[in-house]
Formats: sequence, structure tokens, C-alpha cells
Amino acid sequence: MLRRLYDWTMSLATRETAIVWLGIIAFVESSIFPVPADLLLIPMALARPERAWRYALVATVCSVLGGIAGWYLGHYAFDTIARPLLEFYGKLDTFEHLKASVDSEMLALLLVTSGLAHLPPIKVVTILSGAANINLGLFIVSAIIARGARFFLLAWLLRRFGEEIRDFLERRLGALAGAAATVLICLFAAHRFLS
Repeated sequence: MLRRLYDWTMSLATRETAIVWLGIIAFVESSIFPVPADLLLIPMALARPERAWRYALVATVCSVLGGIAGWYLGHYAFDTIARPLLEFYGKLDTFEHLKASVDSEMLALLLVTSGLAHLPPIKVVTILSGAANINLGLFIVSAIIARGARFFLLAWLLRRFGEEIRDFLERRLGALAGAAATVLICLFAAHRFLS
């Protein structure tokens, strides 16, 4: 099923309405969809590098709006909508583990790491933020920073290096973002340990 979703998402990049689909995918990825918007952003930015910044902006805005929708799902409709979604994607255990072990400071860090590297998946963290009643303003600022950094860095790399970086990004973007997230987590842990 995930392979079909991936192939369908990739096919959207060649359509006239690709920017609309980018916005839709970025929105639903943050709360219910398993395929990241990057997979659509990469071929779009390669095909029209002069529009890479516009694509990054659309992906950022729509991803943040989707994150807000995920926050509301977690806050107001956890049992009726969010729990079944998390069960469907096999993420309920991850959610329950995180819910039992994080405070608001740690959740803010998770917003940044999931926004940058999908560690843990962004939909888990957006729903968890609402369920844990994390301040919506803090949530929005964290999402703008993390998602904006991810999409604008990706746009810059694609404009700067073009087609030659495509394979590298498709194979290693998750690992690179994961390394950045690991550094952030280590810095946070050191800060908490030393305080």
C-alpha cells in the first residue's frame, strides 16, 4: 500500500496542478498521511528551480496548517478520530510511550526533530501536542521553524546542486535529518543534565 501511495505522490509532480497537490500533501502529512511532502517537492523543484522557494513556502505553510489540524485532532477528537488513525498506521504504541514520558520542554524538542527528520513521525507529535494540551502558540512557532528549515534547506540544495543531488537526497535525506535531530537531542540532554 505504501509503495502505491509513493508512486501516486510522485506522479503528481508532473501535473499542472502540482503546487496545489504539494499543499494538500504537506497539509495531510502533518496529521494523517504517511508519505512526506519532500517526495513531491524534489521533482517539482528540479523541474522548475526558479520556483523552488515558492514551493518551499507552500509546503511550509500547508504543513504548519496541517500540524495545527493534528493538534486539534489530538486535543478535541483523540478517541473518535486520532486514536483510530494512529492504530491504522501502527503508531499508537509510539504515541502512548511518548505521552507517558514527555513534558512540555521535551515535546517542544520533539516538534523540532519530527519537523526536521520525522523522528518520531510528525503526525504522532502533532496529535500528541494537542492531547497533552501543549500551548498552541509554542506549537505553531516550533512547527514554522522546523518545517520551514526542512523545506527551505531542501529548496536551497536543489537550486544549488540540481539533478546531481537528487539521488543523494532521496537516499540519504532521512539519515542526514536524523543526524541533525540526534545532535539536537544530545544538546538538549546535556543542557538538562547540566541544569
